[in-house]
Amino acid sequence: MNIEMFTEYDDVVSVEDVANMLHISKVTVYDLLKSGRIFTLRVGKRYIIPKKSIIDFLTVTTSGKRGESVG
Repeated sequence: MNIEMFTEYDDVVSVEDVANMLHISKVTVYDLLKSGRIFTLRVGKRYIIPKKSIIDFLTVTTSGKRGESVG
């Protein structure tokens, strides 16, 4: 996976950022966060999402089963 991926994003991203990064809906992002497929920290009602966890998610997803869908 390209280490320079998503350089335009901060090291910590929002749910909306993740939706834009992965071209998916915010509902799907929340599903991925709640299921643990994307690592996040929860502070009150706010999700703290490290950009690295998005890259890790893509690495695992692309090295996993072919044709696996996200949502």
